[in-house]
Amino acid sequence: MDKTTSGWLNGLIGVVIFSGSLPATRIAVTGFDPVFLTVARASIAGLLALALLFLFRQKRPARDDLTSLFIVSFGVVVGFPLLTALALRHVTSAHSIVFVGLLPLATAIFAVLRGGERPRAAFWFFSCVGSALVAGYSLWNSLAAGISASLAGDLLMLGAIIVCGLGYAEGAALSRKLGGWQVISWALVLSLPVMLPLSFFTGPQTLAGIDPQAWGGLAYVSLFSMLIGFIFWYRGLALGGIAAVGQLQLLQPFFGLVLAATLLHEEVSPAMVGITLVVVLCVAGARKFAR
Repeated sequence: MDKTTSGWLNGLIGVVIFSGSLPATRIAVTGFDPVFLTVARASIAGLLALALLFLFRQKRPARDDLTSLFIVSFGVVVGFPLLTALALRHVTSAHSIVFVGLLPLATAIFAVLRGGERPRAAFWFFSCVGSALVAGYSLWNSLAAGISASLAGDLLMLGAIIVCGLGYAEGAALSRKLGGWQVISWALVLSLPVMLPLSFFTGPQTLAGIDPQAWGGLAYVSLFSMLIGFIFWYRGLALGGIAAVGQLQLLQPFFGLVLAATLLHEEVSPAMVGITLVVVLCVAGARKFAR
């Protein structure tokens, strides 16, 4: 398997894992405060990352790498989880998908600013069309379902997308030097001295009465969204190109649909199938013209 194909495969696995993040966060905030959820998930993942680094005897990152690691930590360890957790108190996970559709475009922009990539003009066309399709269809679904928008929730989600795109691009660029799982592990470990104490100070006074589903949501976002997903995602971005592989995020909402159809037997509309096919073509087009 060549490097580019391996990058796209790893990126696809990462996107599948991330597809459960927002629903899991939505479930988790029904039992936990958003601030506690943010620091708890980072603490749990950070302790696991520390164990991995120790087990495989990884060298400490160079001083020149610390700035990039702090940016990664700010973007994907603290910023995105906190802002989305706060946003999901105002909007539904379905409505938040409107903004997830903008994440590939944000990642591509930061790939240029921070990763040194220079996609061709045709790439930006396919990226913008794909983002508009996902965001537009999600917004249409929200309006059709009678879900009212919240300005506070929308602004929080917009901020989350910006810092997440920055964290994705910065981490992917650094992964070319340190390796994908090492980057997210060191970013988590760097945040641990702050996150771990805060998890005790912001924790609930009693654990009694917290719904098991909320615990399940916390477990998912801590283990899969915060650590395992990034191992595949950063490797994919580093091997296949940040801007190009980042377009796979356009498929993230549709993976949720597949899960709902297969596990919950929910109906798949012809419009969703059609939109999915067009988005797949946009992803393919973006891949072709990314370099």
